[in-house]
Amino acid sequence: MAGIGRLSTKGSVLLLCDMQEKFRPNIFQFTNIVSNAARLLQAARVLGIPPIVTEQYPKGLGPTVPELGAGDLTAHAKTKFTMMIEPVEKELKALGDPKIAILCGIETQACIACTTFDLLEKGMEVHIVADAVSSRSQTDRLFALSRLRQSGAFLTTTEAVLLQLVQDAKHPNFREIQKLLVKPSPDTALLAFFSSL
Repeated sequence: MAGIGRLSTKGSVLLLCDMQEKFRPNIFQFTNIVSNAARLLQAARVLGIPPIVTEQYPKGLGPTVPELGAGDLTAHAKTKFTMMIEPVEKELKALGDPKIAILCGIETQACIACTTFDLLEKGMEVHIVADAVSSRSQTDRLFALSRLRQSGAFLTTTEAVLLQLVQDAKHPNFREIQKLLVKPSPDTALLAFFSSL
């Protein structure tokens, strides 16, 4: 059923936005955000979902942090506040124009927001992994998530994504995904967001 936000391994892409070294000391919950994104990347590899990585002005902001586990991927350098730059557009085209984007990274009110708007305008379904996105300010993060939800993006969590992608304990890759779920996702202070709904 279209429009309800059902995840599928087919036609999905994992977008990993700007999780770079210079952001480490300033981004709220940075370590936990990257930890969740790293689990998503591990799951994507197990399930055959292609990942795409960007870096915002890497000359000044440094490389993608090693704990993400994306060292083998080509990071697309950018200056725009969207991941939808020409090399990423070409990569999406080469992947057969996926219909579902699973989006994580930083910052929520900037590159995550602009990427979401661009993807929605392209007709893609966008799933923002709320416990795998953040900002320098919790206020910016929470208001951006609220705004993006209003625009039509689906808000979800790391564990929800992993379980919804396999959908069944009989899935051939369930045991590998289950290993990623042994420890619950770290708290990234989202309860304040939901208490305001």
